[in-house]
Amino acid sequence: MRFGSVEPAVVAALKHIDPVVAVLMLLLCGALWGARLDTALGAVAVVTFITVSRVFAHSERQNDASGQPLTTTFSRIIIQWTGVVAVLLFIGFAFKVSGQFSRAMMLTWVVATPVALYGAHVMRERTRRLISDSVYAPRYIIVGANNAGFELFKRMPKSGFLGFFDFRSSDRLSTLIDPSQLAGHCKDIAEFARTHGVTSIYIALPLSNVPRIGEMIQELRDTTASIYFVPDVFAFDLVHGRLVEINGMPALAVCDTPFYGMDAVRKRATDLVLACAALLVLAVPMLLIAVAVKLTSKGPVLFRQRRYGLNGEEILVYKYRSMTVCEDGSEVTQATKGDRRITRLGRFLRSTSLDELPQLFNVLEGKMSVVGPRPHAVAHNELYRKLISGYMIRHKVRPGITGLAQVNGLRGETETIEKMRERVRFDLEYLSHWSPWLDLKIICQTIVVITRDKNAY
Repeated sequence: MRFGSVEPAVVAALKHIDPVVAVLMLLLCGALWGARLDTALGAVAVVTFITVSRVFAHSERQNDASGQPLTTTFSRIIIQWTGVVAVLLFIGFAFKVSGQFSRAMMLTWVVATPVALYGAHVMRERTRRLISDSVYAPRYIIVGANNAGFELFKRMPKSGFLGFFDFRSSDRLSTLIDPSQLAGHCKDIAEFARTHGVTSIYIALPLSNVPRIGEMIQELRDTTASIYFVPDVFAFDLVHGRLVEINGMPALAVCDTPFYGMDAVRKRATDLVLACAALLVLAVPMLLIAVAVKLTSKGPVLFRQRRYGLNGEEILVYKYRSMTVCEDGSEVTQATKGDRRITRLGRFLRSTSLDELPQLFNVLEGKMSVVGPRPHAVAHNELYRKLISGYMIRHKVRPGITGLAQVNGLRGETETIEKMRERVRFDLEYLSHWSPWLDLKIICQTIVVITRDKNAY
């Protein structure tokens, strides 16, 4: 078993054309400005090819050229190309070779390449459409007139679709399926495939039909159609659902953390850089806050509270003390509006979230992240895990100083179960859709929320 693709060869080739376009633009600009094709230019071409291959390989722009405005697609290309240029500049200055190239040539290349890259993506999308609408489009059927089958139908070219097959009659099908699209009963698939020249058959039946699926596949061996099994993943509430490989064995992740492999490295490296930078900038203000806490009320400067961290393990989270009490027992009362336990300075610290700044040290320790689900007191965790389905899944990642729920109006007190359920929904959405860009967006939104939101007290 191995992972692969079902797309035409020309489309697959065009998906890897970005580094070729970047190198061709380099050579073209060099020719226009009279640069010699020497070892130095060849080295730049090789480094460019490798860097663009790595940066653009993780692009989320498969469908950008269709359905999204040019500005959205082009701006994302600009951001990724800027990263490539930054790497090249670093290498050039490190090895003191940047002076060997014409500045006019390099500037022309840097400006013109994003336009060429966008053109390549437009060409890719148009080629895909042409193939999908041509006589070369695969003639296919979908076995399973259900949610999974309909979702697959939406993602496939319509020109080669011959119909749905199912074990049920048309009056028992999903309301999503047009009865006119039902081509027949599953027992007739093999004959239909032979007489209509079907090239691909997609089986989207529930796992409960495994015995019938086995019999069907046996009959389909007498055809030349390619057969694919599409598991009904919509039967599960997926959290970061994805296909993975476990020593050559394919598996479907139903509930997983997004931070494995290089994504985990990127997340941790970003946390360390942001935490160190923030501590350098905020060192003096943090020291002044500590002194103010000590002088304005009795008690320790820092409040340490047990909370759940990664994989539900208990961690100690640091905050500037903002109350006259330091609750960390089996019962913890959330702060409410006008709470008399909050000190005068503490009220200001809580409303501006300055009391959370010591959690930057939690980030350095590896117990927290800059962005992630906000950690709750252990007492609250034990309460809500019994009331909210999937509550503990939010602990598949490190808790954060800020999170998606906090920038969507759920900062501060959660006095009702509905508010906590909504907060958990955003936390799980963060796990399912994490990307470095989402983290950056949340950090920027947090700055705005702190200055405008009045829910924290």
